[in-house]
Amino acid sequence: MESSPYLRTTADAYDAMAVRYAEFVRNSPGVPPLDRAVLAAFAELARTPAAGPVAELGCGPGHMTAHLRDLGLDVFGVDLSPVMIGLAREAHPDLRFEVGSMTALDLADGELGGIVSWYSVIHTPPRDMPTYFAEFRRVLAPGGHLLLAFFESEGEPVTAFDHKVTTAYRWPIDDLAGLARAAGFVETGRMLREPHHDERYRRGHLLMRLSER
Repeated sequence: MESSPYLRTTADAYDAMAVRYAEFVRNSPGVPPLDRAVLAAFAELARTPAAGPVAELGCGPGHMTAHLRDLGLDVFGVDLSPVMIGLAREAHPDLRFEVGSMTALDLADGELGGIVSWYSVIHTPPRDMPTYFAEFRRVLAPGGHLLLAFFESEGEPVTAFDHKVTTAYRWPIDDLAGLARAAGFVETGRMLREPHHDERYRRGHLLMRLSER
């Protein structure tokens, strides 16, 4: 696994919070309606007979991987935190989960039919974000789909904030879309929703397709 300092810091922080995070997920009311809609749209696009499997990258305790499975996808989860992966395997023994870094995935070129990155690049320093899109491009088959969820900056530039686990970043949706476009992705759609009563920030979602090459 890649050993960049911020990756180690992020893994350690999530290891320390994993049990509490998993309890929070279990006690939460579930996926909000607009989020369910964008996940369903991704699943419909990615659920084709010829497509490869879908990877949820940054899967945490596996709840979203299970949701994607319930939407009919052949899906597995990858996370930087070994403790999170242990909890995911315990909660969802029928699914595959692996410890790994999104910047250096143990996958062949073009192996995947889809990627879901659900608030999993939020701790990435802005200068390193192109590395993630390059790796997403490498492991996706041409025409494969990518769904990215993140905290949106609401008219401000990229902004660091005090996430409960470790430092995270809010992004202008156009800036992230531009980085994806530079890496070879074509935007299919986007969704912005306002924060719920227990949330601080607007949520951004980008649905993209890897251009044919």
